[in-house]
Amino acid sequence: MIKIYNTDINTGKTTKIDEFIKGAWISLTNPSDEEIRKVCSSINIQEDFIRYSLDLEEQARIDQEDDDSTVLFVVDTPIIEKSEDSSLYTTMPLGMIVVRDDYFITVSSCSNKVIEDFEKNKVKNFATYKKSRFLLQILYSNASYFLTYLKQINKESENAESRLKNSMKNNELLKLLSIEKSLVYFSTSLKANEIVMEKTMRGKILKLYEEDEDLLEDAIIENKQAIEMGKIYSDILSGTMDAYASLISNNLNGVMKFLASITLVIAVPTMISSFWGMNLNVPFEHNALGFPIMITISVILTLIVSWWLKKKDMF
Repeated sequence: MIKIYNTDINTGKTTKIDEFIKGAWISLTNPSDEEIRKVCSSINIQEDFIRYSLDLEEQARIDQEDDDSTVLFVVDTPIIEKSEDSSLYTTMPLGMIVVRDDYFITVSSCSNKVIEDFEKNKVKNFATYKKSRFLLQILYSNASYFLTYLKQINKESENAESRLKNSMKNNELLKLLSIEKSLVYFSTSLKANEIVMEKTMRGKILKLYEEDEDLLEDAIIENKQAIEMGKIYSDILSGTMDAYASLISNNLNGVMKFLASITLVIAVPTMISSFWGMNLNVPFEHNALGFPIMITISVILTLIVSWWLKKKDMF
């Protein structure tokens, strides 16, 4: 899908347009091969710059043409992959291409909150022709969404722990495992994004003005905060899962101990009835009260065994 936006210099209003004009922002979301060829032929850039950003395994990095006319920035952005019974927080590449001083292109394999905010004019002081500032605003917004999703992850983790205390079912453990996997994705992506932002901060790739430097510093601070927060949540979750693993193991041992005790208690009357059920001469064989006597003996021995097991903390 191709969307083209342009900010009017006089009014400062950003509107959607249908043609490629200088100063425009071209937003590509899961574009087809035909759309990629159309954009590349219209503004004269390499198709690889767009296709790199659509590769889900692409690492965060900066690339540029030999003449430095076109620069590609790839960062990881957070997304939520939803299934029927769960949600997985993960990341995907987001490409930003600065084409000379003419166009700004964003490329992603699916829709995401970062780009949607700009498309819906939710970001203040946003202008398509201010390419350096636009790029830094995306980096800042991206880092902010990492923080937002990390807080959501922490809340879901606390809810899963609360349910786990009461149920001890596999679903809650699988939920915690999914959260731990999300934290690994986020941690890896945040560190890669930090390298891209620090490289941009040097000013050799993109010309930065004083206000731009302040914005980039804010984005780096947000990103570092997200890294620290992700590490803290990951350490807490790892310790929690280890604790619950030990707790579940102890509970299982308790259940097995209880079942073993029940087996011993039941074995007493079973053994007695087996002996007196043999086709041999046995005590009380000709006694009219033989059956009640044997029942009484079985009950007494069972109670003695139960008392002894209780004393040994087997129940």
